[in-house]
Amino acid sequence: MTYQLKDDYIELYKLLKVLDLVDSGGEAKQLIDHGLVIRNTEVETRRRAKIRAGDELTVGDVTIKVS
Repeated sequence: MTYQLKDDYIELYKLLKVLDLVDSGGEAKQLIDHGLVIRNTEVETRRRAKIRAGDELTVGDVTIKVS
């Protein structure tokens, strides 16, 4: 899956919502808090991490490439 940025960055929990990987912001925050989001091969635990072009995220069996 790919996501085309409209601005310089998008916050991690917002990206998960925009891509319909979660039903709510609270659910997105729980995924992040439990270490279930991998960003560029490392666990990302910052809810508001700035996701920029070139980042690759993995949530479960879904891989997201940001451009």
